[in-house]
Amino acid sequence: MDWLWHALALAGAMGWEILWALILGFVLSAVVQAVVRRQAVTALLGDDSPRALAAASGLGVASSSCSYAAVALARSLFRKGASFTAAMAFEIASTNLVLELGILLALLLGWQFTLAEFVGGPIMIVLIAVLYRILLRRRLVADALRQSEKGLAGSMEGHAAMDMSVAGGGSFLRRLTSAKGRTAISHIFVMEWAAIWRDIVVGLLITGALAAWVPMEFWKNFFLTGDPLLAVLWGPLVGPLVAVVSFVCSIGNVPLAAVLWNGGISFGGVIAFIFADLIILPILNIYRKYYGLRMAAFIAGTFYLTMVVAGYLVELIFWALGLTPRERAARVVEAQVAWNYTTWLNICFLALAAVLVIRFFRTGGASMLRMMGGRPAADASEHPGA
Repeated sequence: MDWLWHALALAGAMGWEILWALILGFVLSAVVQAVVRRQAVTALLGDDSPRALAAASGLGVASSSCSYAAVALARSLFRKGASFTAAMAFEIASTNLVLELGILLALLLGWQFTLAEFVGGPIMIVLIAVLYRILLRRRLVADALRQSEKGLAGSMEGHAAMDMSVAGGGSFLRRLTSAKGRTAISHIFVMEWAAIWRDIVVGLLITGALAAWVPMEFWKNFFLTGDPLLAVLWGPLVGPLVAVVSFVCSIGNVPLAAVLWNGGISFGGVIAFIFADLIILPILNIYRKYYGLRMAAFIAGTFYLTMVVAGYLVELIFWALGLTPRERAARVVEAQVAWNYTTWLNICFLALAAVLVIRFFRTGGASMLRMMGGRPAADASEHPGA
């Protein structure tokens, strides 16, 4: 059983290593979501103009990092009058331009990957806008709208429907420090964890298994590391395909990206892999339910193409600026818990998380958890503390 223990130990050690960063990321995300109301920007999403795409991207940055919730909310925006292009821009920003993803990338892979995320995400959104302006036909959009109006449930529908931001006026600081603000932050924090903890656990388990069982030589051969030019060309092409079959989305794919980077995938390949959380197999099936088979195939094809191109462009830009990391030393750690800065940070942030969880349950949070999946209740957008 040593082989199994080794994989589980690696998964557990990496989970301990990133715990404080995950909590910090979700707290910051909750603060942003607590002060940004969706209704304030959804009226701007009716076309594919730069202004609409910027608003969609901003709303995405200030939304849930859960890929399933992002996909469900994008359909909701589309049904309420947002252009299909703006809805897809929201999806991309919601999963690839969020704070918690950037923090985790910096911790495990290095600051260059965080910078690449915030460079590559807007590139992908611009590419999608251009492709959809050229290729997307009105009939296909109309068919997708008719299908979306059927209201078929996907995943995390209830979570996507909840707008838990703080209503009312006042300064940013006053809203956050008010009783309603503290309640909103606690509710968003816990709901975010409830939405994606499975992805994080699955991602860590897959990472532990790959790091423990797959020889490094396999990855080097698979990513063509013997030929630097071929490796650069191959990485963005194959990175999204690895993500598609891994079933890991949201920020759960960052630990797996660390294994792939140590194994020899190109810098641009890592970025394309990270972006591919929106075309994993379960989400492709949700696209089929939401928009029909033809639109699902269109989304899959265009997303894959733009991920690959964004990976190439990021590789080129960072090479030209001399920012491409030279060392392949992503933090895929062996099992050990010591009294170091990681342990102290984990203790501090676990205490903060405990405070937020206690407030969550004391202010009606349990009923919200029951509404997370399936078809949302009619009043799911309302939040008990708002």
